[in-house]
Amino acid sequence: MAQFIDSGADVPSNSDAAQPQREPVRHLLFGSLAAVQLNIKTLHKKGYAEPNDWSKPIPTGRSGEVMAILVKYLWVD
Repeated sequence: MAQFIDSGADVPSNSDAAQPQREPVRHLLFGSLAAVQLNIKTLHKKGYAEPNDWSKPIPTGRSGEVMAILVKYLWVD
């Protein structure tokens, strides 16, 4: 036998829109190795990210240029 539950109009819904969600935000740094490392250290001093959270510098194929990637997860309403 099936049972039906009356949700009632005054019961708040539990929709995803009302719940904060974790969303990835990707940061990409491009520049010389020295400039990328300096920027990573600066962001660390400001308390934004740990240096080990960044990828190792990746050569881009352009002379003297590397790229570093950081993915942070933020709660978004």
